Amino acid sequence: MLAGSFALLLALIGLLAVPHPVAAAEVRQVRQATLLQVGDSNRSYAVRLACISVGPEQEAEATAWLRRLAPRGTRVNLRPMGERGGTLLARVTTLPGGRGAGEDLSGALVTHGFAQPALDSLTDARCSGLS
Repeated sequence: MLAGSFALLLALIGLLAVPHPVAAAEVRQVRQATLLQVGDSNRSYAVRLACISVGPEQEAEATAWLRRLAPRGTRVNLRPMGERGGTLLARVTTLPGGRGAGEDLSGALVTHGFAQPALDSLTDARCSGLS
């Protein structure tokens, strides 16, 4: 009985210790400077980049720049921060294997002068790291 429990425990530890492949979210489309269509093998949803705002005079240029940084198929990590009007708000970071690997898209837009930290994000610790 004790040997069977020990074997079961070892099997569970082995399952938890071995990394399993996870289907990453991918950029399907850059719709606006702060709005992406993101999906995986099962679904597609709108994601608004959190912590930043883009002025109307910068919208077209920022959108074009973001399309070059995160073209269709770019794998991304989402860190949800809430929702606004039914759209997910998230910090979005590109994953290795593509352009801008490891790049926080909100931070990159600020760094390159296309966006500013949003006023409501200045006191939110989850928005730290924006230049």
